[in-house]
Amino acid sequence: MLQLLALAAFTPAHAREPNIIASLVAEGSGQPGETITLAFLMQPKPGWHGYWQNPGDAGLGMGLEWTLPTGAKAGAPQYPVPETLLIAGLMNHVYEHDYAVLVPLTLPANAAPGQRLPIAVDASWLACTDEICVPEQGRLTTTVTVGPGAARDARFDGWRAALPAPLGSNASFAWAGGKVRIGIPLPAAVRLDRPHVFLSDDRVVDYAAPQAFFRQGDLLVVELARARFAPAQPPALNAVLRLNGAGDGVTLVAAPGPVAAGGDPVGGEASTAPLAMLLLAALAGGMLLNIMPCVFPILSLKALSLARAGESEAQARAEGLAYTAGIVLACLALGGLMLALRAAGQEVGWAFQLQEPLVVAALLLVAVAITANLTGLYEFAVPGFASAGSPQGAFATGLLAAFAATPCTGPFMAAAMGAALLLPTLPALLLFAALGLGLALPFLAIAFVPALRRMLPRPGAWMVWFRRAMAVPMGLTALALVWLASRVAGSAFAFSAALLGFLLVCALVLLGRRQRHGLGGGKPVLAGLLAIIGIAALGLPTVVREPGAATAGLLPAQPFSPDALARARASGKPVFAWFTADWCLTCKVNEQVAIEREDTRAAFDRAGVVVLRGDWTRRDPAITRYLAAQGAAGVPLYVWYPAGGGAPQQLPQVLTPAMLTELVK
Repeated sequence: MLQLLALAAFTPAHAREPNIIASLVAEGSGQPGETITLAFLMQPKPGWHGYWQNPGDAGLGMGLEWTLPTGAKAGAPQYPVPETLLIAGLMNHVYEHDYAVLVPLTLPANAAPGQRLPIAVDASWLACTDEICVPEQGRLTTTVTVGPGAARDARFDGWRAALPAPLGSNASFAWAGGKVRIGIPLPAAVRLDRPHVFLSDDRVVDYAAPQAFFRQGDLLVVELARARFAPAQPPALNAVLRLNGAGDGVTLVAAPGPVAAGGDPVGGEASTAPLAMLLLAALAGGMLLNIMPCVFPILSLKALSLARAGESEAQARAEGLAYTAGIVLACLALGGLMLALRAAGQEVGWAFQLQEPLVVAALLLVAVAITANLTGLYEFAVPGFASAGSPQGAFATGLLAAFAATPCTGPFMAAAMGAALLLPTLPALLLFAALGLGLALPFLAIAFVPALRRMLPRPGAWMVWFRRAMAVPMGLTALALVWLASRVAGSAFAFSAALLGFLLVCALVLLGRRQRHGLGGGKPVLAGLLAIIGIAALGLPTVVREPGAATAGLLPAQPFSPDALARARASGKPVFAWFTADWCLTCKVNEQVAIEREDTRAAFDRAGVVVLRGDWTRRDPAITRYLAAQGAAGVPLYVWYPAGGGAPQQLPQVLTPAMLTELVK
C-alpha cells in the first residue's frame, strides 16, 4: 500500500524524452518451437532509477502487455540483483544504472524457416529521483528471424551474469513472534559483504528494518522484521539473497520449517581472521597441487630443475626464487584476468582459459616444443626449461607450472578460490598469490635448505637419460591435448592443431641440425615459421559442442540445468549433481575411481537417484552461476541432495570408491 506514497509525487507525463530509455532486444534467431531470450534494456538518466519486480516501500514494477504471433509465448521476466535505496525511512528496491530484464520467448512450432516474427509489448514503468516520480510507458518492438540468420547479441552474456544464480537447494522459514527467520543452505566458503534479502512476496516483512545474518556452519540464518499488517503465514517465500556489493546473488524458495536461532553474526566489515584462514587454505591447496594429477605434465621439468639445484647453493637459491616468482606471477595474472572478466560481466571461473580452443592449441604447441627439447632434437637458444640451470629457465618453468596446474581445484583450495570470487580485488589477489606460493613451496624449500638438497642425487650422466625419459610424460601430455582439442572444438580443429604441431617439430629438427653444426640463422627461420603457425591458428576450423550436451557413460546422467535440478528436487528422489570438464584430470580420475562404476550404478538404481552431469569443458553460464552459488571457483564439484528435500551436502573433491555407495545406504 505504501506504493501510493509515490503517486503523490508524480509529475505530469508530457510528450518528451523518457527519463528511463527502454528498448526491446532479441538475442538472436531461433528454430521453430525453440525458446530464445529477449531483453528489456532500461537506461536511466543520471539521478534517476527504476524498480525491481517488488519495488519495496515505494514505487511500481514494470507492467507488460504482449502482442505476439500466434503460437508464441513469453515467460516470466528475470530481473538482475537489485540495490537498496532508503529515502525518508522508505526502503526501495531499485536500479540506479543501466540494467536488463530478460524474458524467455518460445517461438511458434509451426513457424517457417526464414520468417521474421514481429514482437511487440506495451510496457509501463516508473522513473524516479530522490524527490519526484514520473510514470512512463511505450510500445517496444523487435523482430525475430526463424532459423539461422540473425547474429547473436554478445551483450546478453553480461546481462545474464547480472542475474542471481539458483541456490540449488531448499531453504526454510519460520514465523517467530514479530520476526521471520529464514534458513538458507549456503557453504561457509561463500563470503558475505553487505548482504541483503529481497523478498518477491509483498507485505510480508518490514523492508526498511535492519536485517540480521548469522552463520551456523553451512547454514545462513536471516532474521527479518515482519510487516505490521503482514498476512497469515504464506505457503512459501521467494527471495533473492544479495551476497555482496558487487551485485552477486542467488535466488531461493523457502518452505515452512524449523529454523534454529543463533549463530555467528556475519555481514559486517571483514576482519583479518577469516582472510588469514583463507590465505592458509590457499597456501595448503597450492602445496597439494604438487601431487594432484593435473600437475603431472610439468613434473618432468621440475625434476630436472631440482636435480640441477644441487650444483651450488647460490644457483639453487636463485633458481628457487625465480621459479617462485614465475608461479606467483602466473597465478596473479590468471586470477586478475578472471576477476576482470567477471567484473565486465563474463561468467568465468578458475581454469577458464582451457575452455578456449586457441589456448588449448597453444598449449599443444608448447608441449610439443618441450618434448622435442627433452628428447634432444634441439636446444633453446637461451637458457630454458631443461638446459643448463639459470634463473631465466626456472622463471619460465614456474610460469608453465602454474598454467598447467590451473585445470583443477583440490582440497583447501576450493574454499579459497570460491571466496576469491566474492572478495574485493586486493584480498582476492592475495589469495591467488598464496596459491602460487604454496605450489612453489616444495621447490623453494629444497633451494634454501642445504639438508634437503643433499638428499638429491649428484648431477651426472644419468641426467641425460632422465631428461629423455621425462620426454615420455610430456609427449603423452601433447597427445592428451590433441584429444582435448577434439572435445573442445571438434575433430577438424584437433587435426589441424596436430598438423601445426608436426610442422613445428620439423622446424625444430632443422634448427637442431643447424645448432649441432654451429650454423647461425636458425632463430629467424624459426621465428618465421612460428609466425606462420600463429596466423594459421586464427583460421583453425572450430565446431563447438553446445553447453549441456549429453555424454554417454555408465551412469544414466541427464545434462545439468537449473530447471532439471528443480524438477529432480520436486520429485522427492535423491539427486547427485556432478560437475566435470574434459581438461580436469582430477575429474577424470574421480570418474574412473568412484563414479563410473558398476557398484555405484547399481546402488543408485536401487535408491532411484537422479544423476545430473554438468559439463564445464566449454563455458556454460548456468553451470558457472551454480558453481559460484556453491562457493566453488571451478571443477570438480559434487553435491548430494537427499530424498525428501533435505539439506544438500558438498562431497570432497577427491572421491573414494565407497563414498558414493555409502550415501544411499
